[in-house]
Amino acid sequence: MTTLTAVLEKLRKQHNDNEFTPKNDGFTTSNGKFYKPEDLTIIKSYRFEGVSDPGDSSVVYLIEANDGTIGYSMDAYGVYTTHNEDENYDELIKKVPVQEREEQAIFH
Repeated sequence: MTTLTAVLEKLRKQHNDNEFTPKNDGFTTSNGKFYKPEDLTIIKSYRFEGVSDPGDSSVVYLIEANDGTIGYSMDAYGVYTTHNEDENYDELIKKVPVQEREEQAIFH
């Protein structure tokens, strides 16, 4: 997929547009569930780079929880991060195991 919007739209169409947001020592979703990093798996990652503005660079991680919930976590690169320092996003996302899947296995 070529754009951030395309990835998010495909997730929405499959009702998998749950955003995993950092909280304390794990992630929460909009339905109020809390997951520790070991309860999650990164199943695909996408990196997008702005054509004219480095501030437009972002990464989207597609995540699956051990209960089958699928969603995403999004961040901007480096100093452009959208997460507060107290959220410890970088350390949390590094603790989530990675098991990359093909797009066909995710978007059916």
